Amino acid sequence: MGRISLADTTVHIRRLQRGVAPPVIPEVFSGDTRLVGRWRNEPFEYSLPPLKDHVISAKYAGHGMASVKIGRQIIRAPAAIGTITLAPRGHDGQWRADGAVEVSNIFLGHNRLLSCADQVGNGREPELLDRVNFSDPKLFTIMSLINDEISSGDAMSHLIVEQLLDLVCLQLLRAHSATSMPISPGPQRGLSGWQVKRVTTYIRENLTENIRLQELADLVNLSRFHFCTAFRMATGYTPHERLTHERIAYAKKLLKDGTLRITDIALVVGYETPSAFSASFRKVVGLTPGEFRRRL
Repeated sequence: MGRISLADTTVHIRRLQRGVAPPVIPEVFSGDTRLVGRWRNEPFEYSLPPLKDHVISAKYAGHGMASVKIGRQIIRAPAAIGTITLAPRGHDGQWRADGAVEVSNIFLGHNRLLSCADQVGNGREPELLDRVNFSDPKLFTIMSLINDEISSGDAMSHLIVEQLLDLVCLQLLRAHSATSMPISPGPQRGLSGWQVKRVTTYIRENLTENIRLQELADLVNLSRFHFCTAFRMATGYTPHERLTHERIAYAKKLLKDGTLRITDIALVVGYETPSAFSASFRKVVGLTPGEFRRRL
C-alpha cells in the first residue's frame, strides 16, 4: 500500500471557511504545533481530505448542528458551549455545520502526540477518534487556558502553553483514543552518567542563550516532565538550578579579571540586566558580584 498524501491543515481550514484564513498565531510550538485564537466559523459543508495535523476545536458560543460522514458512519451533535470537536490526522470525511460558532483551535503536530505516547503508553501509536461537539470539560478547560495565554502576551506564556499542550496530549490519549493506553510509571532512576554529561556540556556551551527545557529533554529523548524528574534524581538540582549554577561559576572566574565590567560579565553569562545578574549571584554565593570581587 502506498502512503496517504496528507494535506496542509491551514489551507483546507481556509477553504472550509470560504477563503477566510484562520488567525494562526506566528509562534510555532514543539512538534510543529500551531494555535489559533478565538474566531468565528460560519456554516459550511466541505469534504475534508486527510490532514497532516490533528485539528481540535473548542466551542465558546454559537448554535446549530454539526456532523461528519466517514464512509457509512455519520456522527452528529448540536453545537454547545464547552464542547470540543476533533478531526484526527489522516482521517477524511464530509463535514457540515448549519450554524455559526466561535471557536479556538489547536493544529496538533503528530510528532508531539507520538512523543507523549512514547512516554506514557509504552510506545504504542495512538489512533484518535473523530469527535463532533463532544463534551469533555477537562479538555475544554485546558484549551480555554491556552487561548487566554496566547492573548496575554506575557513573557512566560510560551512555557506555560507548552506545558498545557502536554496536558492536551495526555487527555487525548486518555479519553479520545480508540484503545486505552496503559500508563507507564516513567523513569525510576535518574539520568545515566553520559546523559548528565551531554546535558551539562550543552548548558556550558550555550550559557548566553535562552535555553528551553524542551531543548535539554530532547538531548536525552525524554518528555519535559520525565526529564525534570530524572535530572533532579541524578544531580540534586532542577535543570534551571543547574543552569544558574553554571552561569554563576563562570561569572566567578570572569570577576577575577579586574578589567571586565560587571555589566559586561552579566551579559556574557546570559543575564539581560545587571540587576537580574546581581540578584541571582547573591542568591547562590551570598554576596553581590561587587562584594565578591572586593574579597578576592
